[in-house]
Amino acid sequence: MIKEKISKGETAIGIELGSTRIKATLIDDSFAPVASGSFEWENKYENGYWTYSLKDIHDGIRACFRSLANDVFEKYGVKLEKTSAMGISAMMHGYLAFDKDDNLLVPFRTWRNTTTGKAAEELTELFGYNIPQRWSVAHLYQAILNDEPHVERIAYITTLSGYIHYLLTGKHELGIGDASGMFPVNGNSYDEDMLEKFDTLVKDKGLPWKLKDILPEVRLAGDNNTVLSEEGARFLDPDGTFRSGIIVCPPEGDGETGMTATNSVLPRTGNVSAGTSVFAMLVMEKPLSKVYPEIDIVMTPDGHPVAMVQCNNCSSELDAWVNMFAEFASLAGFEISKSRVYSLLYKNAMTADRSCKGLTAYNYLSGEHITGVHSGRPMFFRTPDSKLNLALFMNTQLYSAFSTLKLGMEILFGKEQVVADKFLAHGGLFKVEGVAQQILADALDTPVSIMETAGEGGSWGIALLAAFAASGNKKSLGEWLESEVFGNMKVSTIAPTKEGVEGFEEFIKNYRKGLDAEKLLGEI
Repeated sequence: MIKEKISKGETAIGIELGSTRIKATLIDDSFAPVASGSFEWENKYENGYWTYSLKDIHDGIRACFRSLANDVFEKYGVKLEKTSAMGISAMMHGYLAFDKDDNLLVPFRTWRNTTTGKAAEELTELFGYNIPQRWSVAHLYQAILNDEPHVERIAYITTLSGYIHYLLTGKHELGIGDASGMFPVNGNSYDEDMLEKFDTLVKDKGLPWKLKDILPEVRLAGDNNTVLSEEGARFLDPDGTFRSGIIVCPPEGDGETGMTATNSVLPRTGNVSAGTSVFAMLVMEKPLSKVYPEIDIVMTPDGHPVAMVQCNNCSSELDAWVNMFAEFASLAGFEISKSRVYSLLYKNAMTADRSCKGLTAYNYLSGEHITGVHSGRPMFFRTPDSKLNLALFMNTQLYSAFSTLKLGMEILFGKEQVVADKFLAHGGLFKVEGVAQQILADALDTPVSIMETAGEGGSWGIALLAAFAASGNKKSLGEWLESEVFGNMKVSTIAPTKEGVEGFEEFIKNYRKGLDAEKLLGEI
């Protein structure tokens, strides 16, 4: 049955470029994942910037697609020749600037960089709207402030998803969610007043472009007017098997595909995505009362405002410790699978005292704007009278993964009285059943749900957006997801516990006290 659907093209493909992995998911017309592919990669710190080379981007996405095609053939004995639609998602924000001949002017500056402080501060004051350091316009304005010679040669800037979309379709366009992380959006496009303010701000620079002219066109979820070009098909599949002409939905950021994958596009719904970075997105019923530098305002894929708390660091330091313990097991003569190591360490952590009893950890491999840390340094310390055992240590590392997120969410819950009925979580951190989910519920003092597709994450989310574009849009995105995709989905919900909430609060008190030491360490 699935074999026939694949042969007839009754499927959709989603590809997401995450921080450490590029993943592709093929779904059938019941929206269930039926095949997948992946490619591992890692950012590099070069000349003061976190980056990925264009070669790594090109090679990685081709390798991921080839992995998907191989999985299809191995499982079903057919070649992946066509599909009803596809879509591209990637890490939001960042800075990819090109000239008129499509030459990259400076290496890709990712969301992870915290080098645009002056620009972000000035633009936030100018617009009366929070412009975080990772936003594309902050990178652009910082380059202008730095008098970087490439600026006057810019023909267009885009995000990573927008760049891949351009390679596949020849169109400079972006889904409204990803676009809202480049420049503020009002209605269904960029805010015209703020565009004018920006152009006035840089008028004395004599630049040959207006900001609106170099930004991608904004598209809403469901747009089905863009198709895969022959050149795009050959870029993905140089062997010539995959056909051109299919619908390519608007490219989106990982935040928006996370909303889609967790059915969190309606007001009072929220989602948390936890991997290399962690972010929470909560669809708002009304605007915030003031500007908060810790809170981004972005959009759902169909254009509803969302409060976003984005933290640069989450699981990387945790993964490093797990890898070290796996290495020790190997040295001791025990070859244990990586998933088993995670399960053993995580579940044992849940036996520890919920306050961590004087142990504190900071998972900062890069800076964190929410806590005012400009240059991250992983750090672990404990009080002299504390106990140290494996359960307490790993519980501290797990708490650290969500601590900065908790500090950001306190603004929404405390100062703004924003209501969340529940959060839906997804991402690799939640693969060990019941552990990170319980810790997050305790940290946010809110029920946290995980769907049976939680491990699929953003690649499944963008595949759903592709399927929505191919559906003809007879319903809104929220209605379509609710009725067509998630109606019978199995959901596991964990409520916060009194002991866990109080324990995390105690941990956060010590976490706050140690932040000055973390900041100082970054300066040494």
